[in-house]
Amino acid sequence: MAIARRLGNAEIISVDSMQVYREMDIGTDKPPVAVRAEVPHHLIDVADPSEDFSLTMFQAAARQARADIATRGRTAVLVGGTGLYHRAVIDDLDIPGRFPETAAELEEELDTEALHRRLVELDPLAASRMESTNRRRIVRALEVTVGSGRPFSSYGPGLGDYPPCDIAQIGLSLSRPEIDHRIEQRYHQQMEAGFLAEVEALADRQPPLSRTASQALGYKELLGHLNGEMSLDEALDLAIARTRKFARRQERWFRRDPRIVWLNADDDVEALVDEALSRTAQHESPG
Repeated sequence: MAIARRLGNAEIISVDSMQVYREMDIGTDKPPVAVRAEVPHHLIDVADPSEDFSLTMFQAAARQARADIATRGRTAVLVGGTGLYHRAVIDDLDIPGRFPETAAELEEELDTEALHRRLVELDPLAASRMESTNRRRIVRALEVTVGSGRPFSSYGPGLGDYPPCDIAQIGLSLSRPEIDHRIEQRYHQQMEAGFLAEVEALADRQPPLSRTASQALGYKELLGHLNGEMSLDEALDLAIARTRKFARRQERWFRRDPRIVWLNADDDVEALVDEALSRTAQHESPG
């Protein structure tokens, strides 16, 4: 927001895969409505939580948002977020299609471990990149591998390459202990803000949450608590642990990209904005 305010003609595009869902506000840390009124935001509250808002849909929506902002003569500031979604938007990745009949057949298999073993056989590289309990990702990988006849991992051409990009990328760096502390602190703040009540309302809604929405960090664990699978304290501890693990994976993902300029997030906000805009100017005028 500080960068957008300084620019004066900016609009923000959220690159968070879960902020697209309406009614999922507290757990996704959406900017307050007043903030969104001050600076236009895109890709927030664009989907019903009963929808499976896919990466392909997200990429298309982000592409359209960038084009619209450019037409208005304004500057797009991308914020976030989810690593693969970020690359899909920045580098316009080749993303596999959908094979609904294959997906339906796979969903009939109730044993997630069996599905993972099948993925290990068909595409060991893809299997190595996901948790053996992450049913949604496993089914998707198998859907593409079986449906297209092409390994899911082969759709990453370019993921290991970082071509020149017209977007200046700024990363904010914190120590791991500080990240861990902030994750725990954030969950407690969210609970005080009514996170559990938000999840209760989502659990009771019709149509029900999509598989994608129900897998969101924090929501998944609190839904487990509401289903009687664990106590509230256990759900919070699990959410914190999973989020810390996710943060480490995300850090490794972004650190591999040599195009990202890293700044110390503990620095003064105005100093950070100065440095970020200076780096952006250098990116736009490399000579």
